[in-house]
Amino acid sequence: MQIEITPGQLGLADLRAARAGGVRLTLNGSAEAPIAASAAAVQAAAAGDVAIYGVNTGFGKLASQRISKAELASLQCNLIRSHCVGVGAPLPPSVVRLMLLCKSASLARGYSGVRRSTIECLLQVFNSGLIPYVPCQGSVGASGDLAPLSHMTLALMGEGEMLVDGERRPARVELERAGIAPLVLEAKEGLALINGTQTSTALALDALFRFETVFASAVLSGALSLDAARGSDGPFDPRIHAVRGQPGQIETAQAYRQILAGSEIRLSHREGDDRVQDPYSLRCQPQVMGACLDQARHVRDVLLREANAVTDNPLVFSEADGSAVLLSGGNFHAEPVALVAEPLYLPPLPLPALSPSGWPTQGRAEPFQLCPAPVQPLSTPNRAHIKPIPSPYLSTLFSLSFSTLPSPPLPPFPSLSLTFPPSPSPPSLSPHPRLHPRALHLHAR
Repeated sequence: MQIEITPGQLGLADLRAARAGGVRLTLNGSAEAPIAASAAAVQAAAAGDVAIYGVNTGFGKLASQRISKAELASLQCNLIRSHCVGVGAPLPPSVVRLMLLCKSASLARGYSGVRRSTIECLLQVFNSGLIPYVPCQGSVGASGDLAPLSHMTLALMGEGEMLVDGERRPARVELERAGIAPLVLEAKEGLALINGTQTSTALALDALFRFETVFASAVLSGALSLDAARGSDGPFDPRIHAVRGQPGQIETAQAYRQILAGSEIRLSHREGDDRVQDPYSLRCQPQVMGACLDQARHVRDVLLREANAVTDNPLVFSEADGSAVLLSGGNFHAEPVALVAEPLYLPPLPLPALSPSGWPTQGRAEPFQLCPAPVQPLSTPNRAHIKPIPSPYLSTLFSLSFSTLPSPPLPPFPSLSLTFPPSPSPPSLSPHPRLHPRALHLHAR
């Protein structure tokens, strides 16, 4: 499979495929002219006498310190070396692959002033299956993902390390084995490579993709649990969810109906069942899971924009007269990613409350809460097991409530995929052919 990077048009399917590996990246021809123009503008600025941040000046508090033209290339190399201070275990290959893709896509927009050969180096490393060794701790999100992106860049320069079969290997050796020339930085290129949110975005996307599988497994488990408990499909009637109008709830209820359609267990107790209604843990699944879906889709939209964003500094803009201007700003600030990464750990929290602990048992009163009171405090501490920063181990929480295979098959309802937008039209309000009589009862709950 091949992913062609068209500036600003990466899709969620592209990101998901790149995360899994086994694909090749190419650059669309439309990126050629903007890349060349912005690179030429930076080279002209480097050759001039006007102070341009990050091109011929120091960084941070040393921004007023001018750098001689003879030292501009070494300035960029030293910037990378000085920020390779990460610690901890290496980031998973899936996250590093997303970093390489997102950084390539960002630079390919033509606002960063890097040469085409610099972007090609990123693509060659990805296509060769090489994984730069990037420690998982040590970054400054308010000023870009400096440390992890520096480790990634240092490997491209042949001075860092690559992760090969779980072991750290000298990057220069691995680059030579793959036939890739080490990256030689020119003016501004080091800053462009490490100033940005590509690590934060990759981590959040990795967590989102893991959540997709967990979410689908939870819906499938919930539907099967309802059937096993001889529950009613009345609470999934489309009319109930249409009048509330929450899109995730509407689609999730439809998914439950699709999974339960034709169930012989359901037919076996459609008549003569004296129960008035099911417990919350069965009846409220569309409301809980639908809210989780809506939240995840919001996260998806923000991260997809960020994966296509230009987030380094300064940026190069072409003027109407053919000249270019370099503007300093703050797109490297990762606040948009942080604010959606924080709530990304919230959707899993309600799911343990829907566990089988709320099912009615023979000879006991039917509970009408998500979990019986003694069980609720046991699920509350789950919050402590979910980190605000996206973690590749997000799905471990669900082992507390659902018994699923490591890679469960997706249920047959593609409309639930986070890739698809909510349905623009509400479901039909015609009478449901399988409406159970108990759904017609008025009840205080």
